[in-house]
Amino acid sequence: MNRDTLKQIMIDQKESYLNNPLIPRKYFLEENVNYCFVGIRRTGKSYMMYQKIQSLIEKGVPVSQIVYVNFEDERLLEITSDDLNIILEIGIELSGTANRPYLFFDEIQNIDGWEKFVRRMADMKYRIDITGSNSKMLSNEIASTLGGRFVILNVYPYSFSEYLVANHKDKNYLNVISTKDRAEVLSLYHEYITYGAFPELVDIRNKRSFLNSIYQTVYLGDIITRNKITNDFAVRLILKKIAESVTKPLSFSRLTNILKNAGASLGKQTVINYVGYMTDSYLLFTLRNYAAKLIEKETSPKYYFMDTGLLGLMLLDCQSAQLENLVAIELVRRYGIENVYFFENNVEIDFYVPSEQLAIQVSMQILDNIDTKERETKAFTKLKNFIPDITCLLITNSEEAVLECNDIVIDVVPAWKWLLDATDTSSH
Repeated sequence: MNRDTLKQIMIDQKESYLNNPLIPRKYFLEENVNYCFVGIRRTGKSYMMYQKIQSLIEKGVPVSQIVYVNFEDERLLEITSDDLNIILEIGIELSGTANRPYLFFDEIQNIDGWEKFVRRMADMKYRIDITGSNSKMLSNEIASTLGGRFVILNVYPYSFSEYLVANHKDKNYLNVISTKDRAEVLSLYHEYITYGAFPELVDIRNKRSFLNSIYQTVYLGDIITRNKITNDFAVRLILKKIAESVTKPLSFSRLTNILKNAGASLGKQTVINYVGYMTDSYLLFTLRNYAAKLIEKETSPKYYFMDTGLLGLMLLDCQSAQLENLVAIELVRRYGIENVYFFENNVEIDFYVPSEQLAIQVSMQILDNIDTKERETKAFTKLKNFIPDITCLLITNSEEAVLECNDIVIDVVPAWKWLLDATDTSSH
């Protein structure tokens, strides 16, 4: 690319981090670490970079020493890995100092061969942070190329506490006393679970159309176009069927049969590939059955959407599914995706966190429904036969109580309260 054009783009893009009001995210960032921020589009990865940049400026690093490039800029469509060296040269020139520039590269996965340049920069002891919206960035091959030089940080949509702060509501709602405060927090919780928590959504009135634009960008850009798929009807149908199956394990064989019955005859391997593209784009994530044999762990997971608002686009009556999906997102945020499971072995438990010996059931309401109450408490009783020291939690839409059943104490907690009563473990 033309050097002068590149230089102008870099100067233009300074506006994005200098004039953006920041709501600090609750992620612990170390000063002398190179980060690779990953996650679904529009989830705030760029803002994590802006947060680091603002921190540098506050510590006295001159703006001229900061090199930020967003490779989503349409003027950079034809950029190649060779041009990354020109960006570095321009950065050194603009720094005008003996100090090295700090490098921030946004959506760098758009450039073929980016990883070799990034590794070289890290080897040369440059401070460099990168973001990406595709988990192929973290494939074994690339991970070995980057060779432990980066800390991978998953960035999720807002937690509920972050969402409240973004809405200028930063009081302690856990000790709610007044009717007004309670109505306020419940209204915001309802909005949070219905439309999800993409940061930009906070200031947008027509939330559903904005959500749809995010979905289309991920669906068309990161799934269809990137993977050169011609059968987009099949992809739409797979997503729809996965949405309808949220809360239940779903094997590839079963999904293939469901599609066949719905008029989309795809081979099982094609279905596996398409679902892989969906998880690569961070649109979906999976949780495995803790009690299953290894092969079943991998082939019959539960699928969840990375944001409850995106799930809401797929289904009409989805309050119950959104509630469970919300709990899944929060657990993964707190404990890391590798530490959260469901448990199914003669007993069905929605979520199990082995490190905490924590079992969680999710139900819209149970106190006035004898059948639901019996089913959920019975599951905990059965689980105690497998895991004697289990902590039992039942998350509901609004109910709160303490139940005792066969010497087991079960805390019944409304979701909004559980979301706010979090030990800050968001550095996963």
